[in-house]
Amino acid sequence: MIQTIDLRGRRPSSTELRALVHRAEVDVSAAVPVAAEIIRDVRERGADALAEQGDRFDGGRAAAIRVDPATITAAVAKLPRQIRAALDEVIGRERAASRAQVPAPAVTTLAPGATIAQRWQPVDRVGLYVPGGKAVYPSSVVMNVVPAQVAGVGSIALASPPQTAFDHEVHPLILGVAGVLGVDEVYAMGGAGAIGALAYGVPSLSLEPVDVVAGPGNVYVAAAKRVVQGDVGIDAEAGPSEVLVIADAGADPVVVAADLISQAEHDESAAAVLVTVSPELADAVRAELERQVAQTSARERVLVALAGPQSAIVLVDDLDTAARVSDAYAPEHLEIQTADPGAILDRVSHAGAIFLGTHSPVSLGDYLAGSNHILPTGGTARFTSGISAVTFLRPQQVVQYDAAALRQVAPHIRAMSDAEQLPAHGDAVDARFRGR
Repeated sequence: MIQTIDLRGRRPSSTELRALVHRAEVDVSAAVPVAAEIIRDVRERGADALAEQGDRFDGGRAAAIRVDPATITAAVAKLPRQIRAALDEVIGRERAASRAQVPAPAVTTLAPGATIAQRWQPVDRVGLYVPGGKAVYPSSVVMNVVPAQVAGVGSIALASPPQTAFDHEVHPLILGVAGVLGVDEVYAMGGAGAIGALAYGVPSLSLEPVDVVAGPGNVYVAAAKRVVQGDVGIDAEAGPSEVLVIADAGADPVVVAADLISQAEHDESAAAVLVTVSPELADAVRAELERQVAQTSARERVLVALAGPQSAIVLVDDLDTAARVSDAYAPEHLEIQTADPGAILDRVSHAGAIFLGTHSPVSLGDYLAGSNHILPTGGTARFTSGISAVTFLRPQQVVQYDAAALRQVAPHIRAMSDAEQLPAHGDAVDARFRGR
C-alpha cells in the first residue's frame, strides 16, 4: 500500500534528501499556456467567456455569475445550527490569531531630527478563490477572508465554481459562510477564468480588478496565478496537500495512521509521509493503514494517494536525521509525535505549519486551531509562508528629517552621488541650503 524507504546506516546529503520522496507530478509550467489562453478569453469577452467556461469545466454555466446578495442572505439563514455554531468558533479563533500577525508600527530615531517610521498598509481590494472540485471547503472561506479583514482590506470579492448539484450556483455552504463574514460580492466562476476575472475585472459584471489574488486551487488555478503575477500580487501557487509525521517508538500507530489518511483523502496526488526511528512503529502503522483505509468513505482516493511515489514510510537511525529529512522535504504540514516534541521543533525550520504532540492533529489546524490552513506546498515552505494578515499588507517606510539632520548627512550624500556619477542627487540636497 505504501512504500518503505530505509535510510538506516546512511547519512544522505541535503541534495539526496530532497530527491528522496518524489512529489506527485503537478507541472504548473505545462498548464500555463492553457491558463493564459483562458485568461485572454476572459479579458476579451468577459462574462460570455466565463459562462462558456462554466459549460466546459464545471458541468454547466451559472444562471447569474454575480450572486445576488439576497441569495447570500438566504444561505446564511439556512445554515444548519451545528454548522453555524462551529463557524462562529472557527471565525473567532482565526480572527484572534490573525490579529497577532499584524506588525506594530515602529519609529526609529537615527539622529536628532532624523526619523524613519515603519508602517503596514493594507491593499485596497483582494480577490479570494475557494475551490469546489472533489469537496466543498467552507473553512477555506474563513481562512481567506478573515486575515484580509483583520489586515484592514476594504473591498473583498470571492469566487467559487458553480456546482451542478445546486443548479449551477455556488455551493450554499460557501455562500452562507461568506454572508456570515459580511462578504456580499460573490461570483459563480472557477478555475483559471476566475483568477483572470479577479485580476483584470469584468465590466459587465461590475467586477473591478483586485490588487491581490489569494486562495488554493488546482493546477490551472496555480498556473493562472503565475500568468497574472506582476499585474497583481498572489499568495502562492498551491499544490496537493502534504503531511509529514516525525514519530518515535512511543507514538500511537492508530493515531499516526489516522493522520496520514486524513490528508490522503484530499486528493489522489496528496502526500502522506511518516519518518520514524522505530521499525516496530512502522510495521504497526502499515497494519493500521490497511485496517483504517478499508473503513473510510474515500478509500479509493486514499489508496491511490498512499500507493503513489509521493507517500512513504521512511526509516532513520535517529531523530536528528528525521529532522533533516523533514527540513529537506519542507512539508505543508509537519506533525511531531515524539516523547519530547519541543526538542525536535528546535531542529526543524521548513514547514508550512507545525503540530506538536499527540493531541495537535492537522485536522485541528484545518478547522479550529486558529492557524491558517492555506499553506505552502511542493517544498515552497523553504522560502514562503501560508496566508496570514501579512499577505494583504505592504510595509512602507516614512522618512522625516529636519534641516539640521539633513545638513549633517549632506556631505555623505554628495560623496555617494558623485561616486555613482549621479551628481544631480547631491545637487538636490545642496539646493536646500543655497545661500546658507
